[in-house]
Amino acid sequence: MANHMQLNFQDASSPIMEELMQFHDHALMVALAICSLVLYLLTTTLTGKLTANTVNAQAIELVWTILPAMVLVALALPSLRILYLMDEVNEPDMTLKAIGHQWYWTYEYTDFKDLTFDSYMTPTSDLPLGHFRLLEVDHRVIVPANSTIRVIVTANDVLHSWAVPSLGVKTDAIPGRLNQTSFLASRPGVYYGQCSEICGANHSFMPIVVESTPLANFENWSSLVSS
Repeated sequence: MANHMQLNFQDASSPIMEELMQFHDHALMVALAICSLVLYLLTTTLTGKLTANTVNAQAIELVWTILPAMVLVALALPSLRILYLMDEVNEPDMTLKAIGHQWYWTYEYTDFKDLTFDSYMTPTSDLPLGHFRLLEVDHRVIVPANSTIRVIVTANDVLHSWAVPSLGVKTDAIPGRLNQTSFLASRPGVYYGQCSEICGANHSFMPIVVESTPLANFENWSSLVSS
């Protein structure tokens, strides 16, 4: 959950989000090194005296050609690795289907019989004390912790986007098309997200709440809801 005046990411609650945060820090260190080098060269150029060797140096031309290529490789390799990990879904423990509507979500647990519900934002007037305004819903998505969850995302009317930052998930919901993503909640908790594609007048009022619980609690909930 993001805090007021927070400048960094939300705490990672999935292995993919941890990888994304590490790559973010890695890219920032590379950018810091580049800025420091450029600032040093700019300072020495402005304060020093230009010579013929500085203007016509072949070694300098070789360095500023090879060095940027090495930097791009250092950024591209971990980025491609994370993209592959985000796209790969290996033997999911459960499948969840999320359908976007104007302006609410419908969830179907395809591994269970008759386990489907709509999830609307809780109005401010009905919000329990201590809950988050514009982020709480009447029916949360309940998933077991430490289990790979495959999410099939689609839409029924216009473009939507199913996004939960703490879990490192953001997938477009497109009418007539099924998009696939996956996540693994590494610990029990409640994770908040929102539709991340402008989908009409009430785009800001279709939040997403994923609650990760121990497996025994999830089994009790699923048997209670589907009965």
